[in-house]
Parts: sequence; structure tokens; C-alpha cells
Amino acid sequence: MIGLFFKALNRNRFKTFLIYTSITVAITAIFMITSISRGIIGMYSTMLKTEGDIIVTQAKIADTFFSDVNVSLADKIQNIAGVKEVYALILGASPINDLPIAAIYGVSENRFKTYALTEGAYPKKGEVILGKNINARLHAPKFVSISNKTFSVSGIFENGVGFEDGGAVLNREDASAIFNKEASILLVSMERGYEANALIENINAQSSDIEAKTTHEFVDNYNQFKIIETSSNVISAVAFLMGLLGITSLISITINERRSEFGILRAIGKSSNFIITMVVGETFVITCVGFISALLFSKALLFMIAHIEKFQGYVNGELSLETIIAVFCFSLFMALLGALLPAYSASKIDPIILIQRGAL
Repeated sequence: MIGLFFKALNRNRFKTFLIYTSITVAITAIFMITSISRGIIGMYSTMLKTEGDIIVTQAKIADTFFSDVNVSLADKIQNIAGVKEVYALILGASPINDLPIAAIYGVSENRFKTYALTEGAYPKKGEVILGKNINARLHAPKFVSISNKTFSVSGIFENGVGFEDGGAVLNREDASAIFNKEASILLVSMERGYEANALIENINAQSSDIEAKTTHEFVDNYNQFKIIETSSNVISAVAFLMGLLGITSLISITINERRSEFGILRAIGKSSNFIITMVVGETFVITCVGFISALLFSKALLFMIAHIEKFQGYVNGELSLETIIAVFCFSLFMALLGALLPAYSASKIDPIILIQRGAL
């Protein structure tokens, strides 16, 4: 029976190729859109969660880049029972040398340990360390210009997080002079055995100008992440639906054109169930082959994008198992729907009529 599936697909090579290509392109589109958006969210989330259980921002602020937190609060928060360490970060963006824009991180000295150096030393005043991606993009410079200020490059680091590997890290004081703020956020690391909610209450009591949340809660409710995720879901859903509708239509047309073949099978004694099983098998095979091709192609594209020097590691992708399973199931359902309806209809018509009238 399996041999019949491949023989039938081989007899209609051109239409088989069109269906295969349509399935591959439609599935690749949704994989790329959803994985890149999740990759962006995942990278930013990883950066915040590194040595940070609680994040402190300016109260009622729409974006962390606009947040301004009084750095003196770090010492007060550090004295709260259950707090292990407090890190002050300034998040910004600025041209660096010939690059029109790059991420800039001004961090307190205790935060430097989270940046794994591959060479050199952590920066002192007037110095900066570069992520491996931006270092390669700038061709390993000895000095960099950030917002009309010149800094010497003291080292190179690699964290595996695209946003950081494509950016520059300097002392919080130097970043404060550039961006005219004390800190964008404070990241709080907790001691084991303490409740996050109790610590958050104590932190929020330090000032009415701040708002503390667990990093998980912050990531789940961050407006920019919601916008990115919602937009990507809408775009990928529309692209995927249009692609699958085209696939369904193409499969239906192909099955309808084979009515004379079904009539001959019926005439030589094959049952309606045989015809339906044959159509289901063919559709299953070509959908699986198209899906596997799309999955491999998407992974190859994501790997290439992540290593394109011009992107500096900012464009990355995460392809989750849940997405893979959901896309496969929905693709198979739509393809089978497009094949079964005309096949079932043809299997109920008198075989002589099918042979004589063909695709009617």
C-alpha cells in the first residue's frame, strides 16, 4: 500500500512539486515569524533574569529605556532581609563608530561578573568592553566613540545573548553621563528561603517613585513584549492561513482531476475505503515531507541569521516544541480536509460515470 502512495505522487510530479513547495513555504513562513519574535523576547528575558529575581523600575513607566531610578535606593534595598545583591543597570542605545545604532549597557561594578570575558579585563572609568558580535562588526577596535565620547576597549565578552553580544558595556557612571540618568532598572537577587512577594512589598515601601515585580511577572506583562508577540501572531496566522488555503485548494483540484483513475479502481473491484485510504496516505506523505523540509530549512535560516555579522546578534530565533507540534497538526488537518472531501465524493459516484466524465 505504501508503494502505491509514492507511485501516485510520482505520476503527478508537477502537481506534487507544487503542493510540496506550497506546504514548505507556508510552514517556513510561520516558523520564521514566530521564532524570531520569541527569540527577541527570550533574549531580553534571559538578560533580565541573569542574577535578577526581582526587577525595580520607575513607577508607571511604559518602557525600561525611559525608566529613571535613583541609584541610592540600591543601598537601601541591599539592607532588606532576604536580599542577596542589587545590580544597577542603565539601558540605552547610541551610535558606535560607524554603526548607526547599538545597545549600550551601563552597569554597577558587581554586575560585571555576569559578562564572561574572552579576552582583556573589565572596564574602568573611560573604558568599555564589547560583545563578540559588535567587536567583529567593528573589526576589533582599540577605541570606540559613543555619543561623541571616546572610550578605550578593555576587553571582549561573550554571553550567548544576542542583545548583549551585539552591544557595549561600560561603568554605570560613564553611562549616566551619556544618558543623563542614574539607573534604568535595579535587579535584585534573592537569598534562598525568602518569599518574593514579601520582598517586593518591602522594596516598594522604600519609595513611591518605584515599582518592583518579579522578573517572570515583568516579562509576562511587559507591554513591548505583548505588542511584539501579538503582532507576530497575527501576521504569522494570516500568512499561514493563506498558504494553507492555497494548499487545500491545490490538493482538491488535483484529487478532482483523478476521478477517472478512481473510476477505474472501482471498476476493477477496489472499495471506496481503499480509494480514501490511498488519498489519505498520499496526502500524509507529502505533508510530512513538506513539513520536515520546512523545519530543516527554518533551522538553517535561523542559524544563518544569527551569524550574519550585520545583524550583530540582535536577530535570533527560538523554535519551540509546542509551535512545531501545533503547526504540524494544523497543516495535516487542512491538507487532509482538502483531499478527503473530493475523494469521498468521487468514491460514491458510479465508476462508469467517473470513467466517462473524468473530472466532472
